Amino acid sequence: MSLSEIQEIIAGIKGADYADLYAAKKVSHNVRYDDGRMDTLSSSRSEGLGVRLIIGDNSVYAHVGGTKFSDAFGAVSKAADMADIAAPKRARDGEMMAGVELSLPSLDVSFMGELDRRLRSECKYLKQAAFGFSTSKKSVLIVRGDGGISRDEHVYTTFRVSLVLEKDGAVETGFEARSLTRGAEIFWASPDGDEPDTPESVARAALERGLKLLDAVPCPAGGMTVLLDGASGGAMIHEACGHGLEADIVYKDYSAFRGKIGQQVACPNVTIVDDATLPGRWGSYAFDDEGTPAARTVLVENGVLKRYMTDILSAKTWDLPRTGNGRRQSYGDLPIPRMSNTFVVPGDSRFDEMLSGMKKGFLVRKMGGGEVNPTSGDFVFQVTEGYMVRDGKIGPIVKGATLEGNGPEALRNIEAVGRDLKLDPGTCGKSGQGVPVTDGQPSLLIKNLTVGGSDA
Repeated sequence: MSLSEIQEIIAGIKGADYADLYAAKKVSHNVRYDDGRMDTLSSSRSEGLGVRLIIGDNSVYAHVGGTKFSDAFGAVSKAADMADIAAPKRARDGEMMAGVELSLPSLDVSFMGELDRRLRSECKYLKQAAFGFSTSKKSVLIVRGDGGISRDEHVYTTFRVSLVLEKDGAVETGFEARSLTRGAEIFWASPDGDEPDTPESVARAALERGLKLLDAVPCPAGGMTVLLDGASGGAMIHEACGHGLEADIVYKDYSAFRGKIGQQVACPNVTIVDDATLPGRWGSYAFDDEGTPAARTVLVENGVLKRYMTDILSAKTWDLPRTGNGRRQSYGDLPIPRMSNTFVVPGDSRFDEMLSGMKKGFLVRKMGGGEVNPTSGDFVFQVTEGYMVRDGKIGPIVKGATLEGNGPEALRNIEAVGRDLKLDPGTCGKSGQGVPVTDGQPSLLIKNLTVGGSDA
């Protein structure tokens, strides 16, 4: 039995409009240092495969924990039984991913104890420090229904810092992370040729944010012009806009962007791109989890909606082009349309110019979590670090702030787009699956957003 025979069988399954197989092997290391000691040291390995059949507008999926040819035929037979179509013959045994050897270097965590001691000696308000360092490698094999075979390897490494600070009874946290698609041995080199990060620089960014919040004042509430710093993260674009441009949400959940291809949906200075080809970024890949090559997809160009993000099923069902956005969390999950690296293309406005023109407003340096209704586009986001602005001057840091608004309306209310594009890694949750993504934006000046706070 060989992969070419698997190709023929997958492509020739009778009764299905399309079929494919996804197999993966994964190894990971994880270290957590908490409260002055090494708390967790763990390693894991996993492997498995899944077979998908598309019949009309529906998918049938079966998965098993193994990557042998016999496992593949077990999954094919199970899927065929579920779809009530004829199953192919059984396979001889043998390894589908023969020659794939996954190994990771041990994580160098010798710096954690010294970093913890140094931060505590310098900051009397630091009560707890936790560092997490993890790396993983996954090898993927995809046998597509068009007869093609795709192979890819994903390497993910992330370093996280979470600090708890206390001052005069007030307790705040500071969090910062660095995440890249590269191995731990080259993790600290900069992907852009700039000054590289270090464990200490990541930790000090978290510490600085936590210290600022200890002196924060309650946030006043009301409608305001909001300046989103480029370093605030692209949560608004990801949640309030990006999900609404995923084809399954467009057509199944009736996204606010449905039926608007070719229409003006944002200010003419706004261009939004999803690009899985960016080197080293958290949401990058060579092929998506259906074997479609990664692509740079212009979603909104000069304010005009150009395209939705698709997987194979949504492209087939709604007669849309494939964009290479079919992604899944693991071999146990069906692929669905997902973002990769989604960002607003930089404009030509300077940050200081945008700031100086604000009479009364709100500056966001860092966004937190939030939620959005993709049908209406209404959103609410937590603000981790925000400041009041008066007559172009940055005022005190505030606490308890939220941003509320409507995604399509916010896009139309962007008055200026900055030059300072920043990309922020994260994990996107959808349909019970989490996948690595990157969100980004330059500084954005947006009018008529609601800042939630104390009403003081």
